[in-house]
Amino acid sequence: MGNQRRSQPVRLKYTFIKAHRQEFETAVMCHLLDVSRSGFYAWVRKPLSDRAVEDQRLLGLIRAAYAASHGVYGAPRIFLDLREAGETCSTHRVARIMRANNLKALHGYRAPRYVRGHTPSLLTPNTLQRRFTVQRPNTAWVTDITYVRPWEGWLYLAVVMDLYSRRIVGWSTKPTLAQNLVLDALLMAVRRRTPKHVLIHSDQGSQCGSDAWRRFCRAHHLEPSMSRRGNCWDHAVAESFFSSVKKERIKKRIYTTRAMATAEIDEDIQRRQSRA
Repeated sequence: MGNQRRSQPVRLKYTFIKAHRQEFETAVMCHLLDVSRSGFYAWVRKPLSDRAVEDQRLLGLIRAAYAASHGVYGAPRIFLDLREAGETCSTHRVARIMRANNLKALHGYRAPRYVRGHTPSLLTPNTLQRRFTVQRPNTAWVTDITYVRPWEGWLYLAVVMDLYSRRIVGWSTKPTLAQNLVLDALLMAVRRRTPKHVLIHSDQGSQCGSDAWRRFCRAHHLEPSMSRRGNCWDHAVAESFFSSVKKERIKKRIYTTRAMATAEIDEDIQRRQSRA
């Protein structure tokens, strides 16, 4: 950085000399401005350094990736796009070029806030107690919610995982955190597995603490279990699944509509099912 800053006045002097070559002798101006004639003539033949030329080339690729993302991608994701295209630049270089050219990621939505009451309406014990390894299928299921941000607006995903195989046995997507978001995912799991008795573990969100949830569980032989408030490790298996899906699939895409995101999520879950 220091060498770059020291070279800037020299380039300014070269630019001044070039602009006034018709008025004054080049040698005289070089002498007065304390720069070498050979250096000036070399700069005239190649005014940009190799690094500057490479930055200009990368800027064209960065602008293309930025435009393709509708302005949503920042430096880290554009860096991944360039790496996938075979470029070897660093993420710091991409960030520097973007800052210099005022290319900033657009944030169309804020992350959703989950507002919970101070105390749950009904305390459900944590029966699972982080026993994530079970010996038989349909012994214990875990359900959780995450969100995706298509350009159209928020999309929420609820899944039900069988801890025996770690397979997703039910899932549902909705544009809001409605009560039937998790119920629809659980209904899919029940229809596919027809269990006789299953422990269903969830967090203390309103979707899983409602009277409709408790009545559904009683009607379908499901025993509710809830994580302790504010303890993410009680839900580590579901969080690990969401992290994997987002890393491998969701964070590498920009979805224009909720329907597009839903179709890709469905495809990814079914692909994982066939792999398991």
